[in-house]
Amino acid sequence: MPAKGKHRRPKSQRFARSIAVAGTGGAALALPFMGATGAHAATSQSVSEKAVQSLPVSQKSAEKTAAKKDAAKTSTVRVYSVRAGDYLSKIADEQNVSGGWKKLYADNRSAIGGDPSLIHPGLKLSIGKKARTSATKTESSASSSSSKAKKTEKAESKSSSKSTAATQSSATTSSSGYTLPVTGATIGTGYRVAGSMWSSGYHTGVDFVVPTGTSLKAVAAGTVVSAGWGGAYGNQVVIKLNDGYYAQYAHLSQLSVSAGQTVTEGQQIGLSGATGNVTGPHLHFEIRTTPDYGSDVDPVAYLRSKGVAVG
Repeated sequence: MPAKGKHRRPKSQRFARSIAVAGTGGAALALPFMGATGAHAATSQSVSEKAVQSLPVSQKSAEKTAAKKDAAKTSTVRVYSVRAGDYLSKIADEQNVSGGWKKLYADNRSAIGGDPSLIHPGLKLSIGKKARTSATKTESSASSSSSKAKKTEKAESKSSSKSTAATQSSATTSSSGYTLPVTGATIGTGYRVAGSMWSSGYHTGVDFVVPTGTSLKAVAAGTVVSAGWGGAYGNQVVIKLNDGYYAQYAHLSQLSVSAGQTVTEGQQIGLSGATGNVTGPHLHFEIRTTPDYGSDVDPVAYLRSKGVAVG
């Protein structure tokens, strides 16, 4: 019995040890396993955090790049303000517009209108390429409100000029139905003054010295033969008068009539300006026997023969 008891105790102890060893082994095995899991979890967490933190940086970088591209696009567009004596081909040459005046006109058609020859001092043109849609909308809304204000001012100006013209009509209109082409102006360069600047060798009309925007009138009743760009004459109007002669008005900043339209004596046909080949604003006025260049007669003598006092 004692022998068995002694034999059993070592077994019991070995069993306890094995459990302890197993427990220790389990703990040893479990601890590395848990440690590995923890290490793995820590690695995954740190990667996720880095990825999350890196997203805003990449987004900001992309936004900055896009902003720089937009700024580069916008910087290629320049705004040019039309000056006295300007016309599209001249502006295109001076500003080195790729595509010439046709490209310049295409990019600014909404501002210029249907006739590329009708530009006036102060008009804003985009040089380089079309402005972005948003900018165009903003400018168009601003120009719309500005144009409304201008229309109101023009309406007031027209009513004022009409009353002034009515007051002065007795001094400028004859009983035969003829009047001066512009009221209250003095003559600068006279008819047939010699000079190399004119292709004919002499001045084919008379120049009335007036500031840009002065109302110009039909000297008599007639029909508009042409109204538009006339090369060196800039914006011009030619009227066939009822007596068979032709009256030409050159260097206008704005046209108020169109070809084929009938006009009456004293009716506004446009505004004076400095378009074409000029050194300053004035009205170049001719009387011709045909609508063409080279058929000029003395305009002062013609008006005086109709009872109109000139100068």
